[in-house]
Amino acid sequence: MLRAVDLIDKKRRGSALSDEELAFLVKGYLAGDVPDYQMSAWLMAVAFHGMSDAELSAFTACLAQSGETLDLSLVPGVKVDKHSTGGVGDKTTIVIAPLLAALGVPMIKMSGRGLGHTGGTIDKLESIPGFRTDLTIPEMIAQVERIGVALAGQTAELAPADKRIYALRDVTATVESLPLIASSVMSKKLASGADAIVLDVKVGDGAFMKTLADAKRLARTMVEIGNRAGRRTVAVLSSMEQPLGQAIGNALEIAEAIAVLRGEGPQDLTEVCLALASEMAVLAGVADDAAQAREMLQDAIADGRALAKLRAWVAAQGGDAKIVDDPARLPQAPVKQAWTAPYDGFVKELPALAFGSAAMRLGAGRSKKDDIIHPAVGIVVHKKVGDRVNTGEPVFTVHAIDQPSAQACIDELTQIIRLVEQPVSSLPLLLGRVQGGDEDADELLAAAQRARKNAYVPYSGFAVGAALRLTDGRIIEGANIENASYGLTNCAERTAIFAALAAGRETQERPGIAEIAVVADAPEPVSPCGACRQVMAEFCPPETPVVLANLQGDVLRTTVGSLLPGAFGAAQMVYTRVEEADV
Repeated sequence: MLRAVDLIDKKRRGSALSDEELAFLVKGYLAGDVPDYQMSAWLMAVAFHGMSDAELSAFTACLAQSGETLDLSLVPGVKVDKHSTGGVGDKTTIVIAPLLAALGVPMIKMSGRGLGHTGGTIDKLESIPGFRTDLTIPEMIAQVERIGVALAGQTAELAPADKRIYALRDVTATVESLPLIASSVMSKKLASGADAIVLDVKVGDGAFMKTLADAKRLARTMVEIGNRAGRRTVAVLSSMEQPLGQAIGNALEIAEAIAVLRGEGPQDLTEVCLALASEMAVLAGVADDAAQAREMLQDAIADGRALAKLRAWVAAQGGDAKIVDDPARLPQAPVKQAWTAPYDGFVKELPALAFGSAAMRLGAGRSKKDDIIHPAVGIVVHKKVGDRVNTGEPVFTVHAIDQPSAQACIDELTQIIRLVEQPVSSLPLLLGRVQGGDEDADELLAAAQRARKNAYVPYSGFAVGAALRLTDGRIIEGANIENASYGLTNCAERTAIFAALAAGRETQERPGIAEIAVVADAPEPVSPCGACRQVMAEFCPPETPVVLANLQGDVLRTTVGSLLPGAFGAAQMVYTRVEEADV
């Protein structure tokens, strides 16, 4: 008989739960049989020990299947969903949905509302007078069959276990656990019924993942969950160091999305939309590669098909379609106040988080779920990092409900915006792409096999090769090096890890280890020794994937945390020092 306390103990010891055990835990929590305090304890154990690949896939499936799932089989064509991890000024869905529909790619999507500094697609669409976002699933499917695009708010029936668990994570300091983040995002994507998924993983000041290394770990984890669930999944990493586009605020962002579909939008927003939409078009099978997809998308903008599709979409959901041709019909703020440059210079910093938070305080977002949104308010940024600005030239304009609110916002932002005299480089926008699957694994295993040829094994004759994929995409190779004194022998895994570390410890600029592969000529996939497992545990998060293989093609997939549950670390060292001091 399964008991929650036993499953907590099992995870506390670093062991993986079976599919049956995970289903028992999730169903029991949703039914009220597993209390909050037990689920909290299990979540904390996951935060410490991570999850194996199989465990994470099964847990995500349990969340996805805990409520209603969308059956899109009646909608013809390949259905592609898109998810952004959130940011400031991110209105890409509003551009991409009609753009892809114009190419014949069915776009049926469920989106959420904004909270905190991150805007929500539903709030933005609801700034269009009359626009409905409370469509039923049958209404969405019928609309997609008719015009090719539909978008509605997420229902409470979609992955309800995830919703309850997320609320618990929020008050138990387990929000930042990578496997829990990945399973939360992907459970809703799997429940939404799409055949393929494109993830826009934001990186930087205004994003949840502040460093490129962390964002790549999250992207790889989510991509692997999607691929293992039979959904072709790709992630694009994009910068959120400054607001995306110029507009921050609901009606303002609708107007900017319209400008992009006219071919007149900001360059950075246009570029991100084209990059994401190109990935989606390829997954949908309407283009052979990203270059062809990009050309098709640009043609749909140039000849007006994308704008016409937006017009049809707004009308179909009860909105005022005239806003597409006359954005001035959108809600307008009564007060518009610009901040102008006090001297000539160059924009050095426009912190996305500060701008998003300032817009929220104007009323463009929510600090609490029940806060009321003011659709017209927000901020328009006229200059971006690297741009030259002359004295008296507007840098940003605040759209507010009254003059005191506008002035308070300006006073707040002028404390954090930075203008400097020397030229500043513009910020990179697209930071990488993660496809995952067998393609990535095969590349890493091939590198490990190549490294194996460099092994020095005159005593054992047992050659081993290892390869690490760093979070910046580079691959580092290593082989085992023996010595007549066996204690001085270095295994392939440690050789590769030490080579990576010799270039510098991981920081925001220096990469970390994203994945490890080990290959040897053995009857079974080679198993790292205890010393290598301890070194892995020292320098890799517990969820770091490890691929073990032999030359016969047998492959075993695991994680660093699964290889060494309860690894010796800094916590034990602190405990030891305290005990010695007491003595």
